[in-house]
Amino acid sequence: MTPPRHLAIIMDGNGRWAKSRHHNRVYGHIRGARVAKKVIEECARLGVSNLTLFAFSTENWFRPLPEVSFLMRLLHRQLLRELKTLQKNNIRFRSIGELGRLPPEVQKVVRDTERDTEQNTGMVLTFALSYGGRQELTGAVRDLVRAAQAGEIDADDVDEAAVAARLASSFLPDPDLIIRTSGESRISNFFLWQAAYSEIEFEAKSWPEFTLGDLNRILTAFSARERRFGRTSEQLRPG
Repeated sequence: MTPPRHLAIIMDGNGRWAKSRHHNRVYGHIRGARVAKKVIEECARLGVSNLTLFAFSTENWFRPLPEVSFLMRLLHRQLLRELKTLQKNNIRFRSIGELGRLPPEVQKVVRDTERDTEQNTGMVLTFALSYGGRQELTGAVRDLVRAAQAGEIDADDVDEAAVAARLASSFLPDPDLIIRTSGESRISNFFLWQAAYSEIEFEAKSWPEFTLGDLNRILTAFSARERRFGRTSEQLRPG
């Protein structure tokens, strides 16, 4: 099996999974965090170069305040707790999104984790936090306008490469594969620019139910796909 260079996961369904089992929604987030830990370690073991987890969207701020507060505490706790795991597995931690909206203590642990792992040379693990694809694109356009106003670029200089270079996620290659759990068939404002040629797998299971067996099944199927990027099969075959 050849793993994707960049795997992105929309970890959906924690709350609904918990409610269907007569638990509080936060129980689903706790279970989901455990699954995320296993998936991160397995992806590092399999040789995935980049793993991005959609951990908290810009729209998630509209959820009930007690749930949002719990998610922030859970994120803070997990990053503190799992630093040793990241170091042991040579994983570099990065983040994208409107981090200034996070509570100060969460911002600090995010930045501290980025700093403490920046010398690691293995898999790059990126958390999308307070992230939205439209917001990321808006920021890139804003930067281009400012560059034009400063006389640094002309309108004719604005091409796909210029836009991509100004995305907050520009340090990442476009995702080869996006997995979304919970049976929803949409990408929910995630990697709108980057997903142009991504393979997308909509998984029926909710995130707390997702197993390493599911991950390996999806990655095995992905490795057998022919990715043509607009070309024909014949053009991809040597000779």
